[in-house]
Amino acid sequence: MVCDLEQANTEEVAAAIEGADVVVFAAGAGPGSGAERKVTMDRDGAIKLLQAAASSSVGRYVMVSGAGVEDPPSGDEVFEVYLRAKAAADAAVEASDLDWTILRPGGLTDDVGTGKVRIETTPFRGPVPRDDVAAVLAALLADGRSSGRVLYLSSGSTSIGEMLDALLI
Repeated sequence: MVCDLEQANTEEVAAAIEGADVVVFAAGAGPGSGAERKVTMDRDGAIKLLQAAASSSVGRYVMVSGAGVEDPPSGDEVFEVYLRAKAAADAAVEASDLDWTILRPGGLTDDVGTGKVRIETTPFRGPVPRDDVAAVLAALLADGRSSGRVLYLSSGSTSIGEMLDALLI
């Protein structure tokens, strides 16, 4: 299923996700896009998917956000706009009635994942391979204990399973 979150309306997105148990917002405007696209994708796309999930049978929403979103700067540089866009989307997720989890990884790298991470509920920043972000997402999808939590992620020295077991008690 392909669905363009910038072009589709909420009803079309809801139809695309109908029957899913959970949705994961891992889309983004990407590097090289301008400030306007950070708003239309990183904020508006995430909120549109949230609204579609709320209006359909999907009960769980997992948001891939970013470290630094908890206190976004007020400037007009593209990265500052990105952080504010993510912050607005996160606020909408937290205010929703869905079962939600927000994952805030540090700077993403293309390094090979190690399966060793650091996950905390208090803000911190550190790089993390995309492979490890995907592995943490897979673990979170299989484990409902993260409901209603904002989790910060970076590379670390503890296996994903051990880290989640220690944190999500």
